[in-house]
Amino acid sequence: MTDAPPIPVTRTGMGAALRQDSALQHATGAARFTDDLPEPPGTLHAALALSPVAHGRLAPLDLAPARAVPGVVAVLGPAEVPGRNDISPSGKALEKLFAEGLVEHWGQPLALVVAATRDAALAGAAALRPEIAPLPPILSIEAALETGALLMPPQVIERGGWQAALDAAPVKLAGEFRCGGQEHFYLEGQITLAVPGEDGDITLHASTQHPTEVQHIASRVLGCDYNRVTVQCRRMGGGFGGKESNASWIAAAAALAARATGRPVKLRLSRRADMTATGKRHPFLFRWRAGCDAEGRLLALDATLAADGGHSLDLSAGVIFRAVTHALNAYDVPALRVTGLACKTNTVSNTAFRGFGGPQGALLMEDVFFSMARATGRPVDELRERNFAGGPNGTETPYGQRLEGDLIRRVWAEAKQGADWERRRAEAEAFNAAHPTLRRGLGGFALAFGISFGIMAMNQAGALVHVYTDGSIRLNHGGTEMGQGLFIKIAQVVAEVFGVEVERIRITATSTAEVPNTAPTAASTGSDLNGWAAHAAAGAIRARMAGIAATAWGVPEEEVIFADGHVSAGNHRMRFGELARLCWAQRVSLSATGFYRTPDIHWDPVAMRGHPFFYFSYGAALAEVLVDTLTGEYRVLRADLVQDCGRSLNPAIDRGQIEGAFLQGQGWLTCEELWWDADGRLRTLGPSTYKIPGSREMPAEFNLRLLEDAPARANTIFRSKAVGEPPLLLATCVWNALRDAVGGARLDLPATPERVLAALRAGGA
Repeated sequence: MTDAPPIPVTRTGMGAALRQDSALQHATGAARFTDDLPEPPGTLHAALALSPVAHGRLAPLDLAPARAVPGVVAVLGPAEVPGRNDISPSGKALEKLFAEGLVEHWGQPLALVVAATRDAALAGAAALRPEIAPLPPILSIEAALETGALLMPPQVIERGGWQAALDAAPVKLAGEFRCGGQEHFYLEGQITLAVPGEDGDITLHASTQHPTEVQHIASRVLGCDYNRVTVQCRRMGGGFGGKESNASWIAAAAALAARATGRPVKLRLSRRADMTATGKRHPFLFRWRAGCDAEGRLLALDATLAADGGHSLDLSAGVIFRAVTHALNAYDVPALRVTGLACKTNTVSNTAFRGFGGPQGALLMEDVFFSMARATGRPVDELRERNFAGGPNGTETPYGQRLEGDLIRRVWAEAKQGADWERRRAEAEAFNAAHPTLRRGLGGFALAFGISFGIMAMNQAGALVHVYTDGSIRLNHGGTEMGQGLFIKIAQVVAEVFGVEVERIRITATSTAEVPNTAPTAASTGSDLNGWAAHAAAGAIRARMAGIAATAWGVPEEEVIFADGHVSAGNHRMRFGELARLCWAQRVSLSATGFYRTPDIHWDPVAMRGHPFFYFSYGAALAEVLVDTLTGEYRVLRADLVQDCGRSLNPAIDRGQIEGAFLQGQGWLTCEELWWDADGRLRTLGPSTYKIPGSREMPAEFNLRLLEDAPARANTIFRSKAVGEPPLLLATCVWNALRDAVGGARLDLPATPERVLAALRAGGA
């Protein structure tokens, strides 16, 4: 499949800067999201009843008060679940749809109220009065570590005699810092419309990144075969990981209500309920010891990365895996131990978020470098360059996969050159000397981000392609569209194979009825996996069509060319649609499925070694900030980015992804703060109390370059590279710039003005 001969480039195929397929519909309001779908006659509405306490013994819930509310049709709790009251995405630990006997976090679902109107359903949910005997909640990572509350065994990566190397190091260092979580804050909240059919069938119109998981978990709750449940999703209004596992239990609850009532049911969470009941990015606590020489070469490292997993496992195992495998990022340390822990607390179960633990893991080395700078008197950037993988240092990661040191150094050098870094560093120093209350800070960051799912079985995809006799094409694959431009990219792949304009391709809703057993659209693998699957399907049809043309013209098949909407060989030429009709007349199938599995990847979870990533995406970023030392307020003045996209499938889409990812990462690192009170209640439940970045947070000057002539050392789809998650990590340069401005002092995340001011005071400013 991946050894197919090269296909000629068309105007709207690979490399064309085309807009997202629904961009115009988004701008005009014509795009239909799940809540915009016409409601079938008799549609009911559902609302969740949520726990008012964080931890306690739950008495059997009296459902009568909700049933007495006018308009309420049904009230469903754990006793009404016909299958299993289990929504675990991993299947490794029980995770309940509705609490039974024990409440483990504030906002945990207790029951589902179904009514004729949404207002009646909400009133019914509010009428329930659960009896809960409070228990002391665990609300912090430190408390979980003290009590040994873990969701899973530690994940540990070791290399070399780290203890001996640490003891022998001329310069010894230690540090501790923390980063907060992050709310996904997708524009479209969690929602499912469940429509029952005949003989136990049910169709779920879900806003989900993982239709197959929705199918599996809804079937588990209903106690039926997977083939009874069809899941469809045309588009989402954002996902960012929050509609991977979380969307599944929302859909399962709606399916349960539809099965119980025999009528269509819509479950749409309000923003407040969504932020209350769904998981976030994992907060982390970092504790580390390191040793280096006087020149700043790291010799040894012992680090613990402790994540707040919340009350249940969810996807924490994968988050910890990516955090520990990205703890060194683009750097080499000869001897080390990195320990990843998933702590259990009485908060909402934290889950997937863009980067999936990689952004948290990559923070570690940045803190180490700032401590080394204070200890050795050397600039942070010099220490960064001295410890890059490759060159005089090793290229092998502690788990056994090699980095490309030449690419790391190249993106870093190009970012510095494009930013005129040395001149601006001198200007900042002069500015700081002349201004008593304002301070400029500059910070850099280099990135090596692994692309593939950590669970090997998830690295697969399927696609279905039909060619009709007028030359139009229908495309379906297992990827989901959440605004990231995946659908247009896969359409470009198919257009390239057939040599037609992308407008001839009809992009259709993702459906488990058309392409089964798919992986989630996550881990930046959407284009790689689904692109190759669609390429395989289209390539199979193209080969059949080429055979018919070759026979008709009496030429070898390899001479048949598909380009510019025509098929030709020598002096022979016909329109693509004409050949499609000829194939039909010859009784040749114009439909094919395609399948792809990522090659050359493997992982031993016991030894914590292997080749888990198909390739690495590299990037570098530099930022400049201006800080008011009297208030801690600041502005990001400028950011310069260089991102390796390989041979970009669609530069317009990729640039948009990079810009959006950077700002989302900056929001996590600077202004987005989740705050629980002493009783375990989340108090940041909407835009009035939870600050996402806006236009004022965008760097006043933002310079972005895609790495030109980027080498492609993995056989990716048309030599492109993933771009969904890696650029989010580039925003770490803003944190580094703020740390530069506060004199390298500890600066926990998010770096709000309050924390910046505290760091300035701690540093003597």
